[in-house]
Amino acid sequence: MKRLAFPLLALVALYALAGCSGGGSGASSTPAASATPASGGVAATSQYDSGPRAADTPVDASKVDEGKNLFQTKGCSACHAFGRRLSCPDLAGVTHRRTTAWMEQQILHPDVMVKTDPISHGLFAQYALQMPNQGLTPEQARTVIEFFKQTDLAGAPAATK
Repeated sequence: MKRLAFPLLALVALYALAGCSGGGSGASSTPAASATPASGGVAATSQYDSGPRAADTPVDASKVDEGKNLFQTKGCSACHAFGRRLSCPDLAGVTHRRTTAWMEQQILHPDVMVKTDPISHGLFAQYALQMPNQGLTPEQARTVIEFFKQTDLAGAPAATK
């Protein structure tokens, strides 16, 4: 029983620390969109998730291959897949649930997002894993998002194999 108590206590402490975001002073006057738990999202609002979904804009086909390559070489595919959950959220339909701005912030600044963004914080609480910062540039992050958009458009879960 003592063996189980320490890891459980550590997990509770980690969760409590993750919730201490300092309150944030960057309140936005822009209304934020909500995700619904039924759609696989986390019920929360975000200053980055207001407006049209990423899938509402055309795919830039010239960026898809680079985005797919980055997704695979940076190790994203170790935790994320399309059409099935690995250790982190299933990415199928992500471009219908999130804006380009939210995804870009999540890719570029996952450590900041988990502390300041309610959607990212909710995902951290749900999956108990912190997304690592892969050191991508904003342009590289946008190519990964174009890959996500193309994958959602094609409805091809096997696109990450």
